[in-house]
Amino acid sequence: MLRNSLQKPICTMPYTNCLKKHPTRLVFPYANSILRASLEKGSPQKSLIDYSTMLHFSAFFPDYRTYALLLRACSKCSDIYATMQIHSHLTKIGLHNQDIIARLLRLYIDHDRMMEARELFLPMLEWSTDPFHGNLMLVGFLKGGQLDKAYQIFKRMPVKDLVSWNSMIAGAVRSSHLKDALNLFSRLVNSGLLPDSFSFSSVLSACARAGARRYGVWVHELMDELGVEKNHILVSALIDMYAKCGRIEVSVKIFNTVKKNHVSTWNTMIGSLAAHGHGSDVVILFRRMEHAGVVPDGVTFIALLTACSHCGMVEEARQFFEAMTMKYYITPKVEHYGAMVDTLSRAGLMDEAYSLVRSMVVKPDAVIWRALLSACRRYHQTKFGDVTVEQIACQGSGDYTLLSNIYSSINRWNDSEKVWKERKKNKVRKVKGLSWVELGGGTHEFKAGDRSHPDSDDIYRVLHGLLKKAKVEGYTPSVELVMKDISQEEREENLRFHSEKLAVAYSVLKTGPGTEILVSKNLQTCADCHEWMKIISKVLCRVIIVRDRVRFHRFQSGCCSCKDYW
Repeated sequence: MLRNSLQKPICTMPYTNCLKKHPTRLVFPYANSILRASLEKGSPQKSLIDYSTMLHFSAFFPDYRTYALLLRACSKCSDIYATMQIHSHLTKIGLHNQDIIARLLRLYIDHDRMMEARELFLPMLEWSTDPFHGNLMLVGFLKGGQLDKAYQIFKRMPVKDLVSWNSMIAGAVRSSHLKDALNLFSRLVNSGLLPDSFSFSSVLSACARAGARRYGVWVHELMDELGVEKNHILVSALIDMYAKCGRIEVSVKIFNTVKKNHVSTWNTMIGSLAAHGHGSDVVILFRRMEHAGVVPDGVTFIALLTACSHCGMVEEARQFFEAMTMKYYITPKVEHYGAMVDTLSRAGLMDEAYSLVRSMVVKPDAVIWRALLSACRRYHQTKFGDVTVEQIACQGSGDYTLLSNIYSSINRWNDSEKVWKERKKNKVRKVKGLSWVELGGGTHEFKAGDRSHPDSDDIYRVLHGLLKKAKVEGYTPSVELVMKDISQEEREENLRFHSEKLAVAYSVLKTGPGTEILVSKNLQTCADCHEWMKIISKVLCRVIIVRDRVRFHRFQSGCCSCKDYW
């Protein structure tokens, strides 16, 4: 009823012209006082109803103060439709008060009506250089994941303050545009503004996720140069960055030299050690945490259980899971169950893992079922594989890949083909593997069979040489992983040019003997590449570190830090 009443026709003549033609038409006596009284009594909807009633009186002509009150009412009762109708009234009578436009802009942004807000904001640039409203626009677009539209606003802002830069950097990180985040931070530094703690925590997160170690080291040095106080958020960000860039020893050094009075610092260190497969160090660190009087939370136990999963510590996982509920009274969430199921599954305890899933008090998610499915591939169990896929209904391409791998490994080619046909039918696209290395001040990316790199001929020459040396040392391609019923030679060819092998070959080409090699990958490393890396580390007498989607692998002298428990 309110929305209909606001659609009553009113004088559409511009305000000044209206007063010339109707000199007796003044603001309805006490109109603004009536609207304000309803607002102050906590009845914003009554203010809107009163306004629609007043429109019937010929002596009523609202001014900008009237609309300021009405927009306050719209804000209090979150009525975006009334807001849009009032905006229409304002446009018809030609009231363009700056305060009114600012209030309208805020209301549109608060209700995610960003296109309407954009139409209001762009003309504001002609009379305002204050970055406040531009910052509101950035937050509105970034909240909706519209980084490109936020960047368009950012470019048009005549003045950018630190909030503007921080919003864009954080938005780029959240949208996984990591290179853009690093570029924006460099531009911030060059702009003359001094980055603050929020700026540094955001860019360190980008460095961690991108594996940009050199850039991260420069950021750390800049923090020290500017004398930035390292609170627990920045300390945790530094520990996480160095760990995810393959320098766990630096993370440990930082951790040991700072105050550890916040649980997040301990959680980050425990999680970092877990990702690197240092299970025994994780247990020792947790005991130190308890001795220091820091109470663990749910995140702590996710990290602990993950460490147990990566290191095959089944009994320790059981003890931690019990302590979480019985000693610290933490109710297990789906993430805790997932880590516990993963621990049991990796150890081959499929029946126990499946029983735990069936007894969960929360609904198992796709991650839990995927952990079971991964174990089915490892231990060639199709019984649980079929059940698992039914439960997760193939929610992502990885699920199809895992099940097809299971069938291929036991030569059930027809079943493997059916899985891929089902994937195509459901229009699920396979995530392509991507590996990258940071060398020569830049990042070099590779895809399987990629020949787009300028040094491709030399890269493939080096890789062919490494493959020959690996075979001499006993490397045998894991052809059972190839999901096609083709000849042995063709299946070996399919495995030969995986992205991480190309990345290693490029690193060998561009670095000297004995140099440590660090490769990052967006997916989990396959069994064939894992075995090949072990042998190549021995052949070259080099340390090769691979950061995949799940964890770190440190290959040295023919062995891996995961002890083949990955």
